[in-house]
Amino acid sequence: MPAYLNPSILSRAEALGIEARSIVEGLRVGDHKSPFRGFSVEFVQHREYVPGDDTRHIDWKSYGRSERYTIKQYEQETNFTATILLDGSKSMQYGDGATNKLEFAKLLTATLAYVIVKQRDSVALNIFDENWRVQLPASSSMANMNVILHALEALDPKEKTSIGPLLEQIADRVRRRGLVFIVSDVFDDVETFLKGVKHLRFQGHDVTLFHVMHPDEIAFPFTGNVKFDGLEVPEEIKTRPHLIRPAYLRVVQEYFDELRSGCDAYRVDYVRASTDVPLEQTLSKYLITRLQMGRL
Repeated sequence: MPAYLNPSILSRAEALGIEARSIVEGLRVGDHKSPFRGFSVEFVQHREYVPGDDTRHIDWKSYGRSERYTIKQYEQETNFTATILLDGSKSMQYGDGATNKLEFAKLLTATLAYVIVKQRDSVALNIFDENWRVQLPASSSMANMNVILHALEALDPKEKTSIGPLLEQIADRVRRRGLVFIVSDVFDDVETFLKGVKHLRFQGHDVTLFHVMHPDEIAFPFTGNVKFDGLEVPEEIKTRPHLIRPAYLRVVQEYFDELRSGCDAYRVDYVRASTDVPLEQTLSKYLITRLQMGRL
């Protein structure tokens, strides 16, 4: 299986699926909530029949011409669009092996994209730092996964994070209400970030933040004399960590509180994704919670 697609993680995520909790546009009947009602829906396209589709929607006239089973899709039956925004800035390079933030984020991104496409919904990938580095259009084709995986493998962080203004650009550009997944360490101005999130929510998008953090950044477990090198700024600091740990932990907690309370205020799902916790555990907990809340 290609890199960033882990069979055990995928099987669990596929079993749970990704549901749209709020009303989003262009969704299949019976799977997600749609704003379209009555008999005003318009025919959009045909697609191939797959096992499990309602046979009442087979276009028999088309079958007579082509001898292929196809399904008629109407505006309210088209699949939803999910947009994944992946932080590709230098701060995401922290950590070794499986706990590296960027590798963890890539695995999460690939898993989300695969599950979305597998359930016949559409996914777009946008990779950012200070600017957009990669912008892949939405597609429900499984072939699109190869393009996404290639983009993830080729990602080479070079700049610092500046996500707030980019969120506002996405909110203005993606007009159809859908799902937006932000995968980032959010090492940026929280107020500016939340302003961008507010804009997405105002446009009706269902937003989730996967806040990717390394356990070192949370607990600050360093001892002795340590030199810290800046990842996004050319700066180094030499210090004895135990002297600054109380102040560091206080500031980090204030940062977490501000970010979490802002997400709660705008009804954004906040998911702390610590890289020392297996991805399948974090993702399964999120998907189960999402299913439970969607049924309220």
